Amino acid sequence: MKFAIVLNMDRLSADVPMPVVWSRLEELACMADEGGFEIIFTAEHHTIEVTIAPNPFQVLSALASKVKTARLGTGVLSASYWHPIRLAGEAALCDIITGGRLEFGIGRGSYQYEFDRMRPGMPQQEGVAYMKELIPAVRKLWEGDYAHDGHYWKFPTATSVPKPIQKAPRMWCAARDPGSFDWAVKNGLSIMATPLHAPHAEVETLVQRFEDTLRNNPDVERPKLMMLRRTAVYENESDWRTPVESLTNYGRYFENLFKNLGKVNNGFPEPVDLPVIANKSDYAPESLRENMMFGTPDQVVRKLRQYEALGIDYFMYGAFFGMPYDWVRRSLKLFISDVLPHFNAAHPALAFDQSSALEQS
Repeated sequence: MKFAIVLNMDRLSADVPMPVVWSRLEELACMADEGGFEIIFTAEHHTIEVTIAPNPFQVLSALASKVKTARLGTGVLSASYWHPIRLAGEAALCDIITGGRLEFGIGRGSYQYEFDRMRPGMPQQEGVAYMKELIPAVRKLWEGDYAHDGHYWKFPTATSVPKPIQKAPRMWCAARDPGSFDWAVKNGLSIMATPLHAPHAEVETLVQRFEDTLRNNPDVERPKLMMLRRTAVYENESDWRTPVESLTNYGRYFENLFKNLGKVNNGFPEPVDLPVIANKSDYAPESLRENMMFGTPDQVVRKLRQYEALGIDYFMYGAFFGMPYDWVRRSLKLFISDVLPHFNAAHPALAFDQSSALEQS
């Protein structure tokens, strides 16, 4: 099993200046790179301070000069917010700036609050249809001249300028439902899955969904499966309360944005009350402690062995969920020093074959 990490700029209060937020992201990215993570991802979100990410290509391009080895990925782009020509060109330029290290992650989008502003009147579920039309168009634009006559976009003959260094950057689809799994596998995308805050049984369900999809598509090349969990490593078992309480509080913001349950003031969402959350049992302290990637190094290694035994190709370390920054930094440091050495696939850091990735298109 290999390791990725998702790093975002975030703040819960305007008291933290944006230059500080950015410097923290840079610091953690360099730590992850030097420590053995294969891929560093960053998200796309708009108008919200809990994930400040208006254009992940800007973030990845800026990190490229400091991150020397790890690949750099979008985790993930929201399909309906992009025009195919713009997306093809911006992704290609990012691939050039990063030296052929772009990992292209895309999904339908998550927060209904955001859809109401970026795509007014559109339910988040419709983002899947945009993704299904967008990805083939982007690939065709990378190949050369292409005219598109689709449901969501129409344009005359055009091409991507520039074109990526990689012949075809690896693509990832953020997926949870069977239909998205099937579409991704049929179209050569690897799967990014997240059980959100659900118990470990949901991890097993997602893995089974992946295996069922492969059985239903026996003629396709096997893609990769990545699983995301919020992660906190600490020295003493008694330290569990800080990450659990942080994630519980963060979840109240997440549920607001995900389902449009409350107000957002100047970019800062109001935390909703836990009783109004449909899956509030997922936020029970013991459930979070047991099911998130929380624990001492030995406990986290044991949990990760369960993921490895399920056949998961990549574990994605979710670093930011409202924990104090000194806790975030210490957790990553402990993960690198006391967890990663147990997994040989993480050393050396870059197992991906860059010689083939840098093949000219």
